[in-house]
Amino acid sequence: MSTDNTPPPPHLAGNFAPVLDEVTVTELPVTGAVPPELTGWYLRNGPNPQEAASAHWFTGDGMVHGVRLEGGRAVSYRNRWVRTPTLETGATVYDENGEMNLANSKANTHVVRHAGRTLALVETSFPYELSCAAGSELDTIGAYDFGGRLHTPMTAHPKTCPVTGELHFFGYGGLSAPYLTYHRADADGELTVSRPVDVPAHTMMHDFHLTRNHVVFMDLPAVFSVERAVDPDGGMPFVWSDTYGARLGVLRRDDPYGAVRWFDIDTCYVFHTVNAHEENDGQSLVLLAMRYPKLEDGAKLSSPAHLWRWTVDLATGTVSEEQLDDHPGEFPRIDDRLTGLPADFAHATAAPVPELAQYDPDERRGAIHRYELRKASVSSHYFAPGRQPGEAAFAPADDRPGGPGWLMTFVYDASTDRSDLVILDADNLAGDPVATVHLPRRVPAGFHGNWLADV
Repeated sequence: MSTDNTPPPPHLAGNFAPVLDEVTVTELPVTGAVPPELTGWYLRNGPNPQEAASAHWFTGDGMVHGVRLEGGRAVSYRNRWVRTPTLETGATVYDENGEMNLANSKANTHVVRHAGRTLALVETSFPYELSCAAGSELDTIGAYDFGGRLHTPMTAHPKTCPVTGELHFFGYGGLSAPYLTYHRADADGELTVSRPVDVPAHTMMHDFHLTRNHVVFMDLPAVFSVERAVDPDGGMPFVWSDTYGARLGVLRRDDPYGAVRWFDIDTCYVFHTVNAHEENDGQSLVLLAMRYPKLEDGAKLSSPAHLWRWTVDLATGTVSEEQLDDHPGEFPRIDDRLTGLPADFAHATAAPVPELAQYDPDERRGAIHRYELRKASVSSHYFAPGRQPGEAAFAPADDRPGGPGWLMTFVYDASTDRSDLVILDADNLAGDPVATVHLPRRVPAGFHGNWLADV
């Protein structure tokens, strides 16, 4: 933070400012009633620079915030930095010779579970495993490289196939080719596939699509800049290219080392996909994403994202593109048990970052939008002025994929400078919250998380 009278940059001001300590508080007060079916952790990751300063929102040290729910009680809240060499000593992924040490990590973007491991993720490094048992403190166990088999970074947006239990992910980056590698781990956590994918440059590839039979990569024109990378004040080291183009790369899951088919699309950028599925006996791939027309240099936003659909016709080699809704939004989520399969509903958060606040109808009123995908209709939960939600993760109420459930999100209240965990009925989004768990402090604006039920 600034030590003089200069105001801090937007990513270090207001609820984007970091908290400077770790706390544990038990027996949290609740307005409403926590559904008794919910026993587990709601965890959310985000950037929280230990030194209270960073060049960009994306580059702060990772901190995981967790609320423990058990049988209708809000048992505890705790926040913990992910303890990596980068946090402890300032170590960086690239050394002075350009060599990579993938154990040096910010670990600040997502937290997921696969094969019994809870992993804090950032797309530039290895995952970091956290302790996440019922009585755990969310302590850091250490870097996880799939038993020495992973040799690239891991995306912060891996996808678990609900049919096979496999974890699909990729790594991108580096100063020389290959700039992209596709990976797959089986349901037991063993890394079974690692294959390079030929792309012409190191581009910022934050997310991808998965269907029942295909993996789809997005090669979009946010291109790595060495000049920005070596500038200590350069922020995110990516620049927008008006000549690179934009395309989708389709790979068959049953032929993971086979050819990738590339399909040109209109120039755009996507941080986050919504979901994807197949139609017409697998000949059409329907891809949903929150699409920006472009990014500014340094991965800055100049316009909001909207829900778009791409339909890839594998028989004709063509792609159709269509905007589905006018609401600005980001951080889309579905019932993850429908990943790669047709889903009726998706949810997104309004104005999750400072650059988008100006596009909200009332910047004081954050919202969660529920897209009914088959009918192209939207319902919304608008929060009171001054209350801003983050990403809303889905927590299922029963074993039926696509069935009833709840949405969980941290909501910041500017009037109290504190945050709540708000639980909404996904099927009655416009209604009052089912429960509001009052937290002892502010939870800074962050990125992604999950409801991790005890198993």
